[in-house]
Amino acid sequence: MTQHFVPPQNFGYVEEDVFRSGLPQGVNFTFLEKLKLKTVVYLSPEAPSPQLLEFLADHKINLCHFQHHTRQSVTGTGSSVPEEVVLSALNIILDRSKYPLLISCQRGRHHTGTVVGCLRKLQRWNLTSILEEYRRHAGAKVINVNEQFIEFFDTDLVVVPQDKPKWL
Repeated sequence: MTQHFVPPQNFGYVEEDVFRSGLPQGVNFTFLEKLKLKTVVYLSPEAPSPQLLEFLADHKINLCHFQHHTRQSVTGTGSSVPEEVVLSALNIILDRSKYPLLISCQRGRHHTGTVVGCLRKLQRWNLTSILEEYRRHAGAKVINVNEQFIEFFDTDLVVVPQDKPKWL
């Protein structure tokens, strides 16, 4: 019998041992096993499925669930991840002892894209490249307030660990 490896929706490589995706489903578990994950950073107000929770427990994968409420923009045209959630998520993402690590939200677009965009800003990527990556994963569903959040994100608020990842 042939075994299939199906990555989660919007799966991507961020940096060595750091990945991003939409919420993994049962069909993705065989693929995720190959990553040998230690941590999943889940950015969503919704709870993960019981099936995912069981998979994570069975494989001793730590779940860091940021069960936040999104902020509506002033114009009502979108929402963004609260700054305190981005900062907390980045603290985990920068902790090498948590690798390999997956950053995830429902579809791997907006919440994940905002956190990864802020990580890219911390890495000193130029804004054009950061927003191109965000848009590539968001597709036709770009949320302008997320792009503005990334643009104005203050990287001085991030506590960079002494034993920082080599890509930072």
